[in-house]
Amino acid sequence: MSQYAPTGVVVREGDRVLCHLCGQWFRSIPAHLSAHGWTHLAYREAFGLERNQSLEGEGTRQRRAVAMRTRRLRDPHVRAGCEQGEVWLRSGELTKAAARASRGRRQPEQRRAKTLRTLAAISPAARAEGTRRQKLAKLRETARNAAAALGFADIGSLVRDRVAAGRSLAAISREAGLHKDWLCRHLSSVDAETAREIEGIAAGRRFDAPWLARIGEWGFSSVADYLHDRHVLQRRSIRAIAHEVGFGRGAVETALARHGIAKTAHATNRERCAERAARVAAEFGFATITDYLDDRRAAGMAWREIAAECGQPPSWVRRRAGLR
Repeated sequence: MSQYAPTGVVVREGDRVLCHLCGQWFRSIPAHLSAHGWTHLAYREAFGLERNQSLEGEGTRQRRAVAMRTRRLRDPHVRAGCEQGEVWLRSGELTKAAARASRGRRQPEQRRAKTLRTLAAISPAARAEGTRRQKLAKLRETARNAAAALGFADIGSLVRDRVAAGRSLAAISREAGLHKDWLCRHLSSVDAETAREIEGIAAGRRFDAPWLARIGEWGFSSVADYLHDRHVLQRRSIRAIAHEVGFGRGAVETALARHGIAKTAHATNRERCAERAARVAAEFGFATITDYLDDRRAAGMAWREIAAECGQPPSWVRRRAGLR
């Protein structure tokens, strides 16, 4: 079979169109195809033309458009059909129906050429961004389905619930029917807030593990409870806590910060010093050490004399008075 026009191309000249089969010019190819025993659908498929591609000259198309507008005004059936088509078009149903109808059908050469031209005009950066968005949308859909299968509204709720119960991300992934590394790899993409929260919890558990191995024998199951007991209730210093657990001062300070416990410098020493000052004041009948020192200084006693009287070092006495 001879072909008189390129595949995927409609050749026009003024108000006429070139026939691929015989090489002659016509105002309307569909009206001419009966001479060849062809249908317009077979013609389009054979020569790679899209189904919505016009095979008529511009003048013929305009005359048909005028005739259709007239029919729409006068014929209620045509008008109802056009209105229904517009409804489908606005709702997207027409596009979906076209996609269903074309599924499995070979793409016409004309459409393929258009697609290639469009893709060539897209920058590599834009193409990469489109791929990234498509991948992210698929990941989020997978996360939603996995959470819904276990009765949760979203993946964040599922992960927080299971982590609170002591489950690892790998265990949660397997429970949700995903690859064991799925949440480790993709949680930050589908739910960044939950990923940051879980990372903090995981880091805390990782850093608390050596502590738990040592404080468990003293009846503590939580590092926060142990630090609160030693540093806040018993007023032990950081140095004393470090000595007890066998860690450095830095490790103790980091643990206090991690569990939100305010650091009190030299808590034990200050407590002992306060008790010592109260004992000295009470020995001489005063309510506070300040009252005792004010009384003795008013009597003209020197610091060394006061120190000798109360049996304390002169430097200690001066510090109680706010001196160095």
